[in-house]
Amino acid sequence: MDDRPLHYLSLREVARLLAMRELSPVELTERMLDRIGQVDATLKSYATVTADQALAAARVAEREIGRGTYRGPLHGVPVAVKDLCFTKGVRTMGGTPVLRDFVPEIDATVVSRLLDAGAVLLGKLNLTEGAMAGYHPDLDVPLNPWDTGRWPGMSSSGSGVATAAGLCFGAIGTDTGGSIRFPSSACGVVGLKPTYGRVSRFGLLPLAESLDHVGPMAREVGDVAVMLDVVAGSDPKDPTCLREPAVHAVASTRVGIEGVRIGIDREYVFAAIDPGQAVAFGEVLRVLAGLGAHLVEVRFPDLAGMNEAWATLCDYEATLAHAANYPSRAGEYGPYFREALEAGSRVTPEQLADAGTKRTAFSAKLAVVLESVDALVCPSGGDPAWPITHELQVGGRQAYHAAWAAAAPRATDFTFPMNLAGTPAICLPCGFSADGLPYSAQFAGRRLSEGMLCRIADAYEQATPWHTVHPDEGAWLGRRLTPRQIDQASS
Repeated sequence: MDDRPLHYLSLREVARLLAMRELSPVELTERMLDRIGQVDATLKSYATVTADQALAAARVAEREIGRGTYRGPLHGVPVAVKDLCFTKGVRTMGGTPVLRDFVPEIDATVVSRLLDAGAVLLGKLNLTEGAMAGYHPDLDVPLNPWDTGRWPGMSSSGSGVATAAGLCFGAIGTDTGGSIRFPSSACGVVGLKPTYGRVSRFGLLPLAESLDHVGPMAREVGDVAVMLDVVAGSDPKDPTCLREPAVHAVASTRVGIEGVRIGIDREYVFAAIDPGQAVAFGEVLRVLAGLGAHLVEVRFPDLAGMNEAWATLCDYEATLAHAANYPSRAGEYGPYFREALEAGSRVTPEQLADAGTKRTAFSAKLAVVLESVDALVCPSGGDPAWPITHELQVGGRQAYHAAWAAAAPRATDFTFPMNLAGTPAICLPCGFSADGLPYSAQFAGRRLSEGMLCRIADAYEQATPWHTVHPDEGAWLGRRLTPRQIDQASS
């Protein structure tokens, strides 16, 4: 071990130490639980900490590794999952008080695969209400560890915050319109949204079933590759889960990108983005070219009407997902999500059909562009993290979207397309703003190209230092903010 804090080692580094018996799973888990106890009173990334279960799993891992029974690179490694993944005997709230007392009797497939691989589950991570955009005013709101007055990302914000702050070695998030990539980029970590159906959604509270994706978040590309290889694969319990061969994402890394064709639409990428981000992104292109990649000029499909189509589909499907509790318990929902469900209940068959037609046409056009290159490169959409306000966290829908449009008018241009088309994307740090906020680059590919995306992202990561930089804990240790103080955090 070097002089870095244990909690900021990569998942693969601690895995090697555990496999070589230079580090005890129990000791590691105890230290991570201690850190959560010290730090998360401020950052609020965890909804539920499962300390007893984690220590029990760590003891089992220690015995197994000690007798030579090694399950693989997640064995004994502390991880966490978004609190919409079912966990047997542990409450799963989905960010809403309506489900405060819901305790599943089963594990989600993604959870059972982590546990079968020997991972130690530290707990469940906070999210926006229902995995939509706004938080419920009565529940904890995660704070960005780079600057507690800045946006932590969208619904997988707890996953992004915990990963960036060294409160787990990897996390599971979900992405319906950017909710793996937004918090990953805002918090300066790596997030991978796989192809739709690559990872089973069985045992997950849905937001919009045709748009929901499940994927890993970690501090390095190789770490998300390890997690993806474990959780991906067919599942008869989820009819939308693909029956494709295993991903083998880890095997795709550390092979370089000489001759790889990376598409770039400069108008799509550079129009009206943060000036510092534009400079950082220009450097991304220079690094890729220096690694031997061929930068290919492409034309991204027209995005006209796509935000509206996404919103129609998401609102409508969310209303279906919450039919058991909405409208019968409408008053228990927070302002943003309640208004989203109201909007979904008003969607007409004609509007739904029109949104579906637009989605199909756009997806076909994007597929043509993606087939012409090995991947596209563009910003991730959630960077640099913008100042938080009451409206951007717990406000009503109209106020939220007005504040969002003022803060980051193009953010969804870089995320919604990949959800509508069901195609994979990975994002990772690519620099920092003058005030120390992470910038992030995104690589998007054709269906089932997760291996190629990990290959490109890993090559870029190895050529740059950004993944070695961690938040300054002096900026937030000792602070104690509540959701009702969110609007004060930016002052």
